Amino acid sequence: MNGVATGPGDEPERTDPRGTRGPTMTAGATRDALWSALLRDRVATYPLPPHGHHPNFVGAREAAAALLAHPAVQRHACLIVGAERALYPLRRQALAAGVTLYVPDQKRDGWYFRVRDARGADLKALREHGEPHLQPVGATAAVLACVAVDRAGGRLSKGFGWGARGVPRLPDLPVFTVAHPAMLQDALPCPPDSRVQVIGLPGEALHVQGPDAQTPSPPT
Repeated sequence: MNGVATGPGDEPERTDPRGTRGPTMTAGATRDALWSALLRDRVATYPLPPHGHHPNFVGAREAAAALLAHPAVQRHACLIVGAERALYPLRRQALAAGVTLYVPDQKRDGWYFRVRDARGADLKALREHGEPHLQPVGATAAVLACVAVDRAGGRLSKGFGWGARGVPRLPDLPVFTVAHPAMLQDALPCPPDSRVQVIGLPGEALHVQGPDAQTPSPPT
């Protein structure tokens, strides 16, 4: 994984994508390195290859359970949750626990499906088991997928599409994510796309304590 040369004779160093501090990298180079590492280490799962996606990963179900059990997440009865395959276990578990979800409509920009039926966790069933809404009325927090996240809450997205830079038009909503340990870094080597407050990992959830972290707001 290469950094960016800053002048004559400045040769970029090779940097571990999983947390080693090093020269500043572009977001694109960081994403490519993470995707390749996940594929190489066989922790990325369907759809493959992970490149160009918010990757699905081994342990996504356990990471979802850890996130939903965290007190800062548990207090929210209505969540916006991304449509990524990596978030399918979380959608399923949240709906089974009685949480109302808003899932973005992938075919109509700005629209959501309001879902209460656990069968609506599967994107193919959203139109049958969800109700179309233009605004996520009542949602008090959001769960976004990521390519990488650091311990200060910096989230790196796939770089395009819904939720790439946070929740569209709702910038003050508390945001959470799930990740494989290989996606968790001490510090991102590039600027983050957005920030999260709690990170769900297989077996644990990390409440971000970094200087830029925001305390999740209770529902109103």
